[in-house]
Amino acid sequence: MSSPDFFIRVATPRDAGQLDAIYAHYVRDTAITFEYDVPSISEFATRIHNTLSFYPWVVAEAPNGTLLGYAYAGPFHARPAYDWAVETSIYVDNDVRRLGLGTALHNALLQSLQAMGITNMEACIAVTNHPDEHLGNASVDFHHKLGYRMVGRFEQCGYKFRTWYDMVWMERIIGQHVTDQPAVRPFLEVANTVGALKPEA
Repeated sequence: MSSPDFFIRVATPRDAGQLDAIYAHYVRDTAITFEYDVPSISEFATRIHNTLSFYPWVVAEAPNGTLLGYAYAGPFHARPAYDWAVETSIYVDNDVRRLGLGTALHNALLQSLQAMGITNMEACIAVTNHPDEHLGNASVDFHHKLGYRMVGRFEQCGYKFRTWYDMVWMERIIGQHVTDQPAVRPFLEVANTVGALKPEA
């Protein structure tokens, strides 16, 4: 398949139906997510709404309105000292994987987080020593290519499809750490400054 034509914009809860359908494959058929049950569309809409109350959630959209993938960030930890670090997630429609969408979504997410004043991007990734039909280690390779480094591994901490999987943390530093660190700004306050995002009509 050739590279799809798309643009990246800020998500809205109205996108929940299409995004939930993309995510369903990863829940039902893979161990990429450790979630067991596909969330309802209303639950997915709530997740988008709650994330956008402070953090970015972006989507890749084809000219015909079809959504091809999404990426978002959330708190790395609830304690205030962690405010400058986020956990990130990227999901691409299984039919258009390996065509550059993941990298484009990641770059839009990165620009969004830098505009907010975030310094650390953290990725929690399921891995396996014995690749099977539900999990390989392509996500680790993907994050390495994007400049992440391995920072930790937890062994056999996730159980899905009657199989135990490991989990690793990978990290990319995207901002400067200073003594008088400026406060992080909410995403929607800075979204219109992010060049990778299509401006709202």
